[in-house]
Amino acid sequence: MSKPAPITAVKGFRDVLPDESVRWQALEAAAARIFGAYGFGDIRLPVLERAELFARSLGETTDVVEKEMYSFPDRDETIVTLRPEATASVVRAYVEAGLAKREPVSRLWYAGPMFRRERPQKGRYRQFQQIGVEMLGRSDAVADAELLIMLSDYLAAVRVPDVQLEVNSLGDQTCRPAYREHLQAFGRAHLDVLCADCHRRIERNPLRLLDCKVPTCRAVMVDAPVMLDHLCDGCRVHFDEVRALLDRESVAYTLNTRMVRGLDYYCRTAFEVIAGGLGAQNAVGGGGRYDGLVAALGGGDVPGVGFALGVDRLAMLIDAIEPPAPLAVVLPLDERATAPAVDITTRLRREGIAVILEPAGRSMKALLRAADRQRATLAIILGEDELRAGRATIRNLVRREDRPQSLALDAPGPELARQVRAESENPT
Repeated sequence: MSKPAPITAVKGFRDVLPDESVRWQALEAAAARIFGAYGFGDIRLPVLERAELFARSLGETTDVVEKEMYSFPDRDETIVTLRPEATASVVRAYVEAGLAKREPVSRLWYAGPMFRRERPQKGRYRQFQQIGVEMLGRSDAVADAELLIMLSDYLAAVRVPDVQLEVNSLGDQTCRPAYREHLQAFGRAHLDVLCADCHRRIERNPLRLLDCKVPTCRAVMVDAPVMLDHLCDGCRVHFDEVRALLDRESVAYTLNTRMVRGLDYYCRTAFEVIAGGLGAQNAVGGGGRYDGLVAALGGGDVPGVGFALGVDRLAMLIDAIEPPAPLAVVLPLDERATAPAVDITTRLRREGIAVILEPAGRSMKALLRAADRQRATLAIILGEDELRAGRATIRNLVRREDRPQSLALDAPGPELARQVRAESENPT
């Protein structure tokens, strides 16, 4: 009988193994700590949403909705979608739960997977992990600046190297329509060198002309009009205040007048986080203000601002982190020692001590090599002599010596834990 072929992961989906997932844990732990200090609470969102949520929030002409969403009919014929981003889900939850009535200002943060069927790139997969925040109920420039200060604090805390914050203003419903017309006129004047996608964008979503990645289009758009030159008084005052507050708090940033956000709901302040060492695909996060989104999704006239960070790419940039090592490894030398070894291991774990239990049936030398591979501080040895005496031997793997004081096999958990901690804390 032939051996069956192994089943591999779906293209664009991957496993995150412990040597990388420990970085994810560090990124999420820093988010909980720093965002919590700014008053943000953790929200857990469903992975599956109604497809109309994203068609309405992102805009039916965006690449995400037109080309990239994983959508399919449920058994009741409802069209559902694996969420491609989380802001719309947060707003949906905010409206559905009636948070506006209970919390005039809601501060929420999340972490979880998103799904887009796009070409896999370095650090970007069809299932990708994000950490993000949303502040709902504040329209003032201070809220934007506070979010950017928090983002700067977070990036510093996780020690992302060679990182740069870029900011821009996208205007609002007062000034953006006139700017769209200027951009459309520019695009129509350069139809002969713009790609087919840009021909379509000119009529449906001209701001996306600035976001095209085709080299010939990018070269043309260098001379396109910019939103910053067409801001109304309200948007200009708002953006000037944001920048003044960032300067006051020494938050480094650069002005990118050609930045746009890929989703329709953004207005006024927009920003991206760019990192070195990733090549052309160097964006690790972004966000901005979205004052009309809550109303578009059936809520009140509630402003919002937020950002999302790509965990896959951030994990590539931060320093390597070793998975935590167990404090002790329990080594039964033969089968008769297995049951007492399980007893000791269980009691220590219930006292909060990380312990690995090795299987019996190998030599002492092989078991000690296994303990070394685990990077444990202590080996707790159970052989024939130990079973006869009713006491396990502790070997300090740092000093490479056995200790005359050993562990009573029938000692209660707290006493076992006290002895093990004391031995691990002895100076080498």
